[in-house]
Amino acid sequence: MVSALLVFWEVRAIKENRINEEIRDKELRVIDEDGNMLGIKTREEALDLAEERNLDLVLISPNADPPVCKILDYGKFRYESQKREKDAKKKQKTIQVKEIRLGTFIEEHDIQVKANTANKFLKDGDKVKVSLRFRGRELGHTDLGKEVMNKFADLCSEYSSIEKNPVMEGRVLTMFLSPKSEKDREKAAKEKAKEEAANQNQMAVELDPEE
Repeated sequence: MVSALLVFWEVRAIKENRINEEIRDKELRVIDEDGNMLGIKTREEALDLAEERNLDLVLISPNADPPVCKILDYGKFRYESQKREKDAKKKQKTIQVKEIRLGTFIEEHDIQVKANTANKFLKDGDKVKVSLRFRGRELGHTDLGKEVMNKFADLCSEYSSIEKNPVMEGRVLTMFLSPKSEKDREKAAKEKAKEEAANQNQMAVELDPEE
């Protein structure tokens, strides 16, 4: 029961906790700085224990019977709690949808540059919308547009998977790519390395004059 209260307390805002002389309850269940149960103490005994250790007495569960307090370095805990909160916010990322636009007759260099840009977005955890607009008579060459889309998807395959295959929407061909997880990327890299090794072995066998 007490351990559950401790977990709950860890995620609460530190400003909600009364400390030291702010605590008014006559009897308290006390936990030391190492998490050991010291039993039920009077308010004065609990404050003395904290003072002996040059630490603070912090009320972590005021609604328990009796209320639960923990002995700790309040300033240090507050600093670490705020630091953890900031770090957690940094790790929280809103997934955005970035757009890359292609052309039916895009040059090799240009499609490679755009694929590199898309891969940067994907590595950052964003999705990529790939669009290709057919202009004028290009609408009669939608097959070429699909080939461009497939080539682009292949250039981004290390960091993405196709979430939505190329679909025509009016005069625009649209495809969506989703970022691969780090685990999926590692798996794909191993499979690629294994495939390349097998191909090299096969070439070596074919070139061996003794065969």
